[in-house]
Amino acid sequence: MSDVTVQYRVSFGKNDEAVEGPDDAAVVVTIAAADTGLAPTTAFMMGKLKNTGPTGPLLEALRDGSAAAAISRLASRP
Repeated sequence: MSDVTVQYRVSFGKNDEAVEGPDDAAVVVTIAAADTGLAPTTAFMMGKLKNTGPTGPLLEALRDGSAAAAISRLASRP
């Protein structure tokens, strides 16, 4: 991926999120924990995976698998 930074957030409930990535990221990706069983690309197309910032870096992260890996790590928090 390019030098654009991405922050991933998996929401488990109100005020309960697992976060990976810098706070000043250019792209912020958010998905509810209940939707993490979906493939990230499918979740994005269904409107369940949301992003702020430019879409290009998100599409690259979906293509190269880095979004799926980050979301999986966050969804399986202890």
